[in-house]
Amino acid sequence: MSSIQEAIAELADEMSLLPDWEERIAHVIEMARALEPLAPEERSEATRVRGCVSQVWLVSERRSDAPEKLFFRGESDAHLVRGEIAMLLRIFSGRTPADILSIDPKDVFARLGLKDALTMQRSNGLFAMMSRIQGEARAALPG
Repeated sequence: MSSIQEAIAELADEMSLLPDWEERIAHVIEMARALEPLAPEERSEATRVRGCVSQVWLVSERRSDAPEKLFFRGESDAHLVRGEIAMLLRIFSGRTPADILSIDPKDVFARLGLKDALTMQRSNGLFAMMSRIQGEARAALPG
């Protein structure tokens, strides 16, 4: 698996190949197709991300084969947001809490070239999802 910085760079390279925001949005929506749906019981108040206009649920878990890492799964009722979740999972899932916390969400947003492609509400939702992921990482730190 590539490093968290390499994952961000790979996504940024993909996005930079797309000449305009419409194609970038279409690419993000296409990434949504790879997401596995959550089980109905996983779409609960406990897993819901606040601050998103759409319904968004994020589940974090540790796995016995890599207990030092956090793995994330997510779902939304909106196609674009599902794509945003897919991007965030590529970056953050399967990383250590320290790796996750080493990332500045504003830097990720800027590097992916989404500033002009997303409305303020969508941008706030993306930051809310990154904040939730980093909150899960903070909670998982030994201590």
